[in-house]
Amino acid sequence: MTEIPLQQRLKALPALENGDLLGQPVMTALGALPPELAAGVTVTEIDPALADTAAFCARYGVLAEESANCVVVAGRRGEVATLAACVVLATTRADVNGLVRRTLGAKKISFASMDVAVSASGMEYGGITPIGLPVDWPILIDRAVVDAGDVVVGSGVRRSKIVVAGSTLAALPNATVLDRLGLSPQ
Repeated sequence: MTEIPLQQRLKALPALENGDLLGQPVMTALGALPPELAAGVTVTEIDPALADTAAFCARYGVLAEESANCVVVAGRRGEVATLAACVVLATTRADVNGLVRRTLGAKKISFASMDVAVSASGMEYGGITPIGLPVDWPILIDRAVVDAGDVVVGSGVRRSKIVVAGSTLAALPNATVLDRLGLSPQ
């Protein structure tokens, strides 16, 4: 039996044609992608109360290994502060204190506060996605996300999710693919 593709299971629609389901920074960034990449991004409307990964996966029949989480981190070295995004499969957690800290050259690192993540990204908390983040942010993507094929990730708003190829995320400006960015949960 052939597995039904993620886009079909979620009844996802072409993202470029359904901008009302996307955060404004996401729609703008999709329009700037090469057409062949943007055309492969789809969007599906969801219950915003179920935007958190575990609730979303349970309600919509999506496996955790088909979902990616995008977390915003704040690194600091002296007076220099850096915001960055980490994209890992939902089956893992980002190696923030190890690989992320070293990659960013930060002395101290933590998850960005909700207020900072929302105001700096222009996206809703629980819907932050790597597509449409500020161009000066490093986007660190776990190789497992790229290798997963299509994954579900935020859309910039809580009321929808996008389905996108991990390779498309890796092609974003400022994206760096890292091995072992995602660690098994303990």
